[in-house]
This record gives sequence, C-alpha cells and structure tokens, in this order.
Amino acid sequence: MNRVLTRRDFLAGTAAAATMMGLPIGPARAATASSVSLGDAEVLVVSDGSLTQPMSFVLPDRSPEEIAALGLPADTLHPDCNVTLLRTPDRLVMFDAGSGPLFQDTVGALADNLAAAGIDPGDVTDVVFTHAHPDHIWGVLDDFDELVFSKARYFLPQAEWDFWRSDDAFADLPEERASFIVGARNRFDALEEQVTLIRPGEEVLPGVEAVDTAGHTPGHMSYVLHGGGDSVLVTGDAILNAVISFERPDWRVGPDQDQDQGAKTRTALLDRITADKLRIVGFHLPHPGIGTAERAGSAYRFVAG
Repeated sequence: MNRVLTRRDFLAGTAAAATMMGLPIGPARAATASSVSLGDAEVLVVSDGSLTQPMSFVLPDRSPEEIAALGLPADTLHPDCNVTLLRTPDRLVMFDAGSGPLFQDTVGALADNLAAAGIDPGDVTDVVFTHAHPDHIWGVLDDFDELVFSKARYFLPQAEWDFWRSDDAFADLPEERASFIVGARNRFDALEEQVTLIRPGEEVLPGVEAVDTAGHTPGHMSYVLHGGGDSVLVTGDAILNAVISFERPDWRVGPDQDQDQGAKTRTALLDRITADKLRIVGFHLPHPGIGTAERAGSAYRFVAG
C-alpha cells in the first residue's frame, strides 16, 4: 500500500541523513547534567543551552561605567538555561521545560541532554512551571505541536495562566513580545486537559512548596524542595544573573515585566536564602546554577557549589 510522506517523515529522514553524513543539524551543544542529594531524592540539572541578550536590554537604565564597575561585558550576555529535575523513589518532576525548537538558535538542547543523561521524556511524571516565558514553557511542544512529555501532569501558577490568557497581556507587554503571548497561549491550549493551577504557599507535590516571586512576570513562582531535613530552592527567573542579581538586587532589569516589583522580590528572596542557608538552583546562573548566597556588606554574593 502506498503511504503518503508526511512532514514528520520528511524531517525525521532529513535528520537521520544528516546524522549519518556527519553534518550538524543544529548548534553544537554540550550534554551536561549535574546532581545533588536531597534526602532519598536527587536534584538533577540539565542544560537547555544559553540565551543571547544585549546588555542594553538587560540593564537599560545603567551607564557603561556602572556596568564596567561590576566586571560585566559592555555589549552582550549569554545566560545559561538550567532545567531542574527532582527524582524521588516514585516520581520524576521537571521544573520548566526549556525553549524547544522555535526560540533562539543557542537554546533547545534539553531533549538531547536529557537523552545523554538517560532520561526518556516518557519517564517525566510531572512538569512544574515557574512562569510562561518562551525559554521556560515553549519546550513542552515538539516540531509538530505535540506534547513532548505526554504522560506528565502539569502545574502552572494561577496568576500566570490568568495573565497570559487575558487581554491585558497585549496592553502590558511591548509589541516585540507579542510572540510570547501567542506562544504561551498555544502551549496552554495543549496543556489544558492535563494542567493543575496552583497558588503560592501550596504543596504542589509531596515536598514541593510554591513560593510567590511575582515581578519577573505577574504569576512567577519559585519552589522550595524539601527532603531529609534539607531544602533546595528552584529560583526560576526571580534571580537572573550571578553578578547583577546579587551585587545590585535593587537595580531594575529589562527582563522583569514589573521592574520595581522584581527588585523587591529579588531582595526579599535573597534575604530568605541567606537567613535559611538555602542551596539554590538558578535557571540563568552559570551552569549548573547550583550554589547559595552569602552576605557581602549591604549586598550579596553568589557562591557556586
């Protein structure tokens, strides 16, 4: 029987042919995974690649002299994208889902790096989102708009769902971010039958506490993972940079939707991290993003490890 060649068949065949010929089918990416113990659980960090962000976007209010004083490059940042997983005896929970194939060329490595770590998408039981920006949620869909983690349950902040679904999204965001709204809504449509909407303070899953960190987006959430008397904080984008966020948490930063609220949230979160001596995993901190915060005079410093 003749079979119609679908787009899926064509792209799969093209990728296979490129692989056999040794041709690149995407940007070069390192397959990296790191882990720390948390009681009888394991916290894993897998890379999705890195973003490219102009410094004029990250720190639009700051002079070249102020930027140089922090030892930062004048033109461009390349923040890593670190996806956290929590492996317990009976669950594999993933926090955010990466960018997928439709955002920047330097991200979208999650699928390859999960495979390198021996993790099949079908093994993921739960996906918990910090927020709905492209580098955190677009990766739930593949090239064919099908769910990558098809067996998982999904958890998303209620306020985040409400904002991206509302007419206010187009009014509140600049025109160049309209694709963020369309992209979020497309993924919400795909998730609708499998998503649970959550609020701050809830225990999302056993040992997973939702923490309100609004500012970067209206419903942004971080998560404290508890186990064996220890805790790890998955920050999402409440903390964005290993230098700026720690040395000048009070600075307004371009990626935050509400820049004043973002600064207040960041400072309060760093106060909690230092007071509770929390280990953190930062989505955009230098890979693998694991470390903690220490007081440094009136500010803080990031200590990796």
